[in-house]
Amino acid sequence: MKVAVIMGSISDMPVMQEAIDILKSFEIEVEVDIVSAHRTPEKLFDFSQNAHKRGISVIIAGAGGAAHLPGMVASMSPLPVIGVPVKSSNSIGGWDSVLSILQMPGGVPVATVALNGAKNAGILAAQIIGSNNAKVLDRIIAYKLELKEAVIKASKSLIK
Repeated sequence: MKVAVIMGSISDMPVMQEAIDILKSFEIEVEVDIVSAHRTPEKLFDFSQNAHKRGISVIIAGAGGAAHLPGMVASMSPLPVIGVPVKSSNSIGGWDSVLSILQMPGGVPVATVALNGAKNAGILAAQIIGSNNAKVLDRIIAYKLELKEAVIKASKSLIK
């Protein structure tokens, strides 16, 4: 079980690091790379067509601006792709990235998380893997219990 976390530019790394961190906390192997849809199309084709042959189970693709990376990967890969719209210096408040990833044509699905929502992309990738891996599923259950307990603790701190 391995998840690929790719991004269109090194400037996306601060956002995408959240996916890497949460996946590692679930003890899922992560492969990280920069694959630009516009600047390295040959690398994009090779990555997309061969990721499943290298043991990748899920692809998380983050991109800003026109954000073609997730959709292009999904068009060539048989694997589930989770798109992370990134608010970048060349984006229109991030909306261009959100819509580019969200509005995929029928037959080429990309699961899309919130703007800069790489942590949720990592959790979703873990849940996909957990649907067939009991150890990962147990880690997700424990994580969700921790979330619940944190809210209960915070709630109790308000009651005086």
